[in-house]
Amino acid sequence: MTEKLNIAVLYGGKSTEHEVSVHSAQTVCQMLQQSGTYQVTFIFINRQGRWFLQKACSEATAQDVEITPVTLPQGSLFIPSENRFLKPDVFFPVLHGANGEDGTLQGLLELLDVPYVGCGVLASAQAMDKLAAKAMARQHGVPVLPCRAVSSAAYDKAALEAWAQQTGYPVFVKPVRLGSSVGVTKVKNAAQLHPAVALALRFDTDVMVEKGVENPREIFCGLLGEGARVQASLCGELKMLQSEFFDYQAKYITAGGCETRVPAQLPAETAEEIRRQSMSIFKALNGSGLARADFLVDGAGKAWFSEINTLPGLSLSSLYPQLFEASGVAYARVLQQLVELALQVHRRKKTLSMERMG
Repeated sequence: MTEKLNIAVLYGGKSTEHEVSVHSAQTVCQMLQQSGTYQVTFIFINRQGRWFLQKACSEATAQDVEITPVTLPQGSLFIPSENRFLKPDVFFPVLHGANGEDGTLQGLLELLDVPYVGCGVLASAQAMDKLAAKAMARQHGVPVLPCRAVSSAAYDKAALEAWAQQTGYPVFVKPVRLGSSVGVTKVKNAAQLHPAVALALRFDTDVMVEKGVENPREIFCGLLGEGARVQASLCGELKMLQSEFFDYQAKYITAGGCETRVPAQLPAETAEEIRRQSMSIFKALNGSGLARADFLVDGAGKAWFSEINTLPGLSLSSLYPQLFEASGVAYARVLQQLVELALQVHRRKKTLSMERMG
């Protein structure tokens, strides 16, 4: 009988998206267990960044046992209170936002020399930085909306006001390296501009002010794989029912705040162009594993790249699983492919020489 692969699922985290991460991970853990192929190790990371071994995926419990990542041959995880090591076969990060999706955790996993699901350090960091992702998209011919960057509370307020006036309201003010629309404000006039920047600066040291699209359609495309083998899902759409844009409240709090339409009702050529552009950005990032590319479609039918998420929501109600289910790839198969790819990528890295020539 073949021994089951041990998958260490990481969730929670020192992030504004902590609760979303736990919710996503509960689904991932359940799906991995139901497959019968894997043994799951539950690793909860609290809001202070400390790691705990749990008996089941949840928020903190009294039964949690502190655990720490280590670079030792006996294992990659050590339980001090029990003086024993764990050696999972694959790590599966389900950590959205800062300290999980931005390349920092990926760097730690590289140092641990373990297989892990998802994009590597550079791809994760570039995708998380909205300005860097937009610059890369622009370089590869993908349309992006005009924007300005603010990197200090002492920015030139008059210059930003003049740019916004010339560009035309509304504009959107966003933290550069944050997800789930935390700290994002739709600004309709000059009076709202600087308070919105101040709010965004509470969450990030850099802020992006981006030209808005009036009454846009929010279109999403899932990505799975790497390189020439990357698959793009059918396009999906989120339609706002009670909010002006897809903010945190609409995503996670307001019941019936939005509805999902998968596949999106788009002209075939528009949908195909969005899928092509999504793959182009993912390949340019040297992405691996999974991602979700987000676009805005204006009244003229033109698609504008918004951002790319390398660890999108993974609960059953999240867009990413729905996009691939609609494309004929069951969620269980998506998770299987992600685990297989993590092992392949790690094996490929292990063939590299650590000795200098000569």
